[in-house]
Formats: sequence, C-alpha cells, structure tokens
Amino acid sequence: MTWRLVLADDDATLRRLLRLLFERDGRFEVVGEAEDGAEALELVADLRPDLLLLDLAMPRMDGLEVLTHLHDPSPRVVVLTGFAEPSLCEQVIGLGARACLQKGSDFASLTAQLAEIAAA
Repeated sequence: MTWRLVLADDDATLRRLLRLLFERDGRFEVVGEAEDGAEALELVADLRPDLLLLDLAMPRMDGLEVLTHLHDPSPRVVVLTGFAEPSLCEQVIGLGARACLQKGSDFASLTAQLAEIAAA
C-alpha cells in the first residue's frame, strides 16, 4: 500500500527534506507541496490525499485555520510544529488532527508514525 501525502510548510528546505524522507521510505507518494494554508486546502481538494502533514505557522492561512476548513472526506492530518505548548497540541487534536509532532524530533520515526496513522 502506498499512501498519498501532501506536505504543507512555508519552509521550502524542510519540504524538500521531508519529500526525500517519505519517498525513500517507499510507503508514501508525495503528491503535492504547499507553502501556505490556502494552497494546502486547494491541494487537498484537488488531489484527495490520504495524509496531510501540516505546519501551524504559515502565511495567508495558518494550520489552525486549515483544520477548521477541512471537510469530509478529509485526509488524516498530522501537525508538525515548532511550537511546544501542550495546549496547542490539545487544540489541534480537538480540531481533528490525528497527531501533533514537534519539529526537530526524530525524523527517522516520522515515517513510522505516519504509516501507523494512515493504516488506522
């Protein structure tokens, strides 16, 4: 099984690294990249991915706003953020995200975590 993934982060270098990570894993196909929240919503509507890896701090529309605009059927959303407040993670989970992960965490385990969420 290959899961279709959209990456949404305003950091182009991080998106490139994540694309390489997921494509090397073999279980994921990165079908789109967004540099802001509005573009992420467009890609989700057009491409219907299985997963959306979503940053919170982005221009035009932040990740929290993206979560409020997603409609069924929507992809499984995993938030990857640089913010460390536990209350923020509680908020994104309350808005429908399946997980809230910290940037800078072990990227080697990121593919395993996303595969587990995709398979659920």
